[in-house]
Amino acid sequence: MSELRSALDALAADDLHMLSEGQVLDRTALLVQLGNRVAAELTCTVRHGELTQAAEHDGLKSMRSWLIGHARLASDDASKVVRSGRALEHFPVLAAGFADGEVTAAQVDLVADAVRPADVAEAERQGVELAAFDRDWAQIAAGASYDVLKVAVRAFEAALDPDGMEPDPTEGRRLTVATHADGSVTGRFDLDAVGGEKVKAAIESIVQADRPKGDERTRSQQNADAFVQLCDNQLASGGLPTLRTVKPQVVVTVDLEDLTDPSTGPDAARTGFGATLSAARARWVACDATVTRIVLGPDGLPLDVGRTHRVVPSHLRRAVENRDGHCVFAGCGAPTHWCDVHHLVEWVNGGETSLENSALLCERHHTKVHHGFRVERPPDGRWRT
Repeated sequence: MSELRSALDALAADDLHMLSEGQVLDRTALLVQLGNRVAAELTCTVRHGELTQAAEHDGLKSMRSWLIGHARLASDDASKVVRSGRALEHFPVLAAGFADGEVTAAQVDLVADAVRPADVAEAERQGVELAAFDRDWAQIAAGASYDVLKVAVRAFEAALDPDGMEPDPTEGRRLTVATHADGSVTGRFDLDAVGGEKVKAAIESIVQADRPKGDERTRSQQNADAFVQLCDNQLASGGLPTLRTVKPQVVVTVDLEDLTDPSTGPDAARTGFGATLSAARARWVACDATVTRIVLGPDGLPLDVGRTHRVVPSHLRRAVENRDGHCVFAGCGAPTHWCDVHHLVEWVNGGETSLENSALLCERHHTKVHHGFRVERPPDGRWRT
């Protein structure tokens, strides 16, 4: 192990600027192979630790919990290592390719995810030989792409149930959403082919409808903006099911002092799902919102709840939509039903809720205007950004 550390130290000391393009690529390929070999050794070691109950040494019941607690792996990554170690016991050829660095950890996990212990038992009951799949998968994994191996792995499912009924596609659908300490959100979903087509078609329609001049967003950024816009459209339409007798909505709670303070004001507001926002972000949300005034006593209990009212009444919104026709940010043509009514002078700072003080802005460009850009409408009636 000390020699391995020394070799890595020497490798890290190399001056990459002294390498040619070809040498950089050769080095990259070698590092990938070495990374695969290290991942294989980790998988093998974790499996041995699982069989010998090594985690008990630190008072833990499983190697998965040890990897999470002591090696600081994410729970999903720890599960993959443990699952791969169990699966490779049934696929020695694939394990050898992994150990030689020709097979990646992701490829091994693909196999391990498709061949669970119950599947191994079913294959044994039906007389399906895993050895043939082992040889084929090891050869494909070493010479073809991840997607090719994915197709080959599906053949195992067909071998177990060649004449079975078409499965219910909804049973395999999964959607997980994780909220982080700063309120940001990450997620993952697994969909069947038809469900996936529906999602892609809906997102693609919004991506293709919103391609303003000078757009430098990556495709993943475009997809993310389209996904938020899709949800925004549904929330604004009022057609979603109610939640505890009220329509689903974005709820933001902020102190009046923070709302009127022109500074950014970090961590000044909170959302209904527990995220924290800056006062500046709360002011952006408040541009076109429903507002309720709540007076709190010194003990934090409500003393008075005022009437809820729309900042922008429906008749004014119709007038703004009729005048502007679309998002007024230069180069953008997002339709009116994608847009908020932005106060040119914020209402919390004394700006009137009037036609002259209003502008239609889509969600993305509304954010831009609250982060340094400005839209204005001179006497000639043409919007300028």
